[in-house]
Amino acid sequence: MTEPRLTVVIPMYNEEAVLPLLVARLRPVLDGLGRTYEVLAVDDGSRDDTAALVTLMRANWPQLRLVRLRRNSGHQAALTAGLHRSRGDYVVTIDADLQDPPEVIAQMLDLAEERDLDIVYGVRGDRASDTAFKRGTAGLYYRLMRSIVGKKMPYGAGDFRMLSRAMVDALRGLPEQTPVYRLLVPWLGFPSGEVTYVREKRAAGTSKYPLGKMIKLTVDSVISFTAAPLRLAIWLGAVGALACVIAAVKVLWAYWQGAVVPGWTSLSLVVLFLGACQLICLGLLGEYVGRIYQGIQGRPAYFIGSDSLTDAAEPDEPDFVEEPVRPRRAQGAARRG
Repeated sequence: MTEPRLTVVIPMYNEEAVLPLLVARLRPVLDGLGRTYEVLAVDDGSRDDTAALVTLMRANWPQLRLVRLRRNSGHQAALTAGLHRSRGDYVVTIDADLQDPPEVIAQMLDLAEERDLDIVYGVRGDRASDTAFKRGTAGLYYRLMRSIVGKKMPYGAGDFRMLSRAMVDALRGLPEQTPVYRLLVPWLGFPSGEVTYVREKRAAGTSKYPLGKMIKLTVDSVISFTAAPLRLAIWLGAVGALACVIAAVKVLWAYWQGAVVPGWTSLSLVVLFLGACQLICLGLLGEYVGRIYQGIQGRPAYFIGSDSLTDAAEPDEPDFVEEPVRPRRAQGAARRG
């Protein structure tokens, strides 16, 4: 089987409303590239007719491929499944909502081939389509992440990017249980370039990244990439100790002056302050211990339900495949035989 030059990985979760619009824009772009390609739609346990609609579209689009996860595993896990099962020399990851224009893929591929780059980031030059709150929180997120990874992480780069096969293989070799590709990709330090584009409004459907998931992404980004929050315990302990010293000096001074010191208020404030510091520190430690526990368990990030390319699990990925369960009658027949 001939390996495609390009693979486009698209995580999907309840995207039936936007799928016809996505195909209408994406297919002409890919057909016009003059290279072989495949489109890998990763259905992340959708509860609507996303998978059924992709299956119907495959009849008229042979390059379209469907990989179904057995349950909703999250955006980053769906990206992982797509990257692991991609076959192209270059792999593009893009969301289905058309906020990242598919037309930019041609620019990415030309830039990667011309300059022999392993990474081409899609950088958002304008976020006017986002709300003021989302622009503000996104700005805080990128400033925080750049303080962790450094300036090699482009400001405004999300999960719309192109990776070379060498880059994809390097990512597969990392022992990450909860990968955050926005940090891992720039951290590896492969040669990279950027293509700037204007971010559009979601074409249809609803956002799959509400505030709660953005907070979870931020926590995953920080916890899985740096131990810096553990140092917060030291600072909180130092501040708490200083506060106690100041309170003690104040109480002693009042005592020497012969003033009546109520005591209960000061004592309560100190106890509450130290209790808050301890709880925060314990929470941080518990978060890291939880990640260690997950790593020891070694549970896969996703389970493949089916792959339209092979209609069976690939033998070289046993850690990420869940064996099909035979019906009870078939099991009984096998035992009797």
